[in-house]
Amino acid sequence: MSRNMFSRVTVPATKALAGILVAMLVGAPAVAGDKLPEVDSDGLHLAKNSKVRIAYVKPGATFAEYRRVMLLDCYVDFVEDWQRDYNMSQLGLSGRVSDKDAERIKKDLAAEFRKVFTDELTKKGYPVVEEPAPDVLLLRPALLNVDVTAPDILSASRTRTFVESAGAMTLYMELYDATTETLLARVIDPQADDPAWAQRADRVTNKAAADRILRDWAEVLTKRLGEVSEAASK
Repeated sequence: MSRNMFSRVTVPATKALAGILVAMLVGAPAVAGDKLPEVDSDGLHLAKNSKVRIAYVKPGATFAEYRRVMLLDCYVDFVEDWQRDYNMSQLGLSGRVSDKDAERIKKDLAAEFRKVFTDELTKKGYPVVEEPAPDVLLLRPALLNVDVTAPDILSASRTRTFVESAGAMTLYMELYDATTETLLARVIDPQADDPAWAQRADRVTNKAAADRILRDWAEVLTKRLGEVSEAASK
């Protein structure tokens, strides 16, 4: 299995499914009585008392056999019309987000996801590897509905901007057995930056806010892997 082949086949399905689930979570119009199904179309079962907003897990999957992790490139997509709406709020041309700016933000966020998850997984004893093996858990992540309150654009004016929140984003991630490509679980979890006080918005503070959210997600994953590994060893 190659990383490129795996990603190319599945990314569109991820965005479509995540969009449906996120819409339900944030209160978009829905038919009365709608709720998340107990079993999804892949046969995964809705997990109860999960540390993330939504988790579906394959019956019988324990994750105890996995000692290493293979991490696919993170797909990143902004909340709908984010670039257009942000640019409409700017008085001049200098502070507007260009297509190049938007792509740079997505590229930087994907790279930061890999860095933070690799650091956290490695620190907790789960090396990140490049090839599948029986003890390798494969992660296919996406960051969706990314909403940056005040992006730091290089061409922008020197005006200082203070915000109550740097923004928000939603993690959508699928977990696979790396050798068999069996889907074991999928999770979805929207999070927003929530500092104690308003802060200046710039590239440093935006990165720090993203890192806090990414590290929280990575810690949830490593804690869960550690718990099932400990339980299996008893």
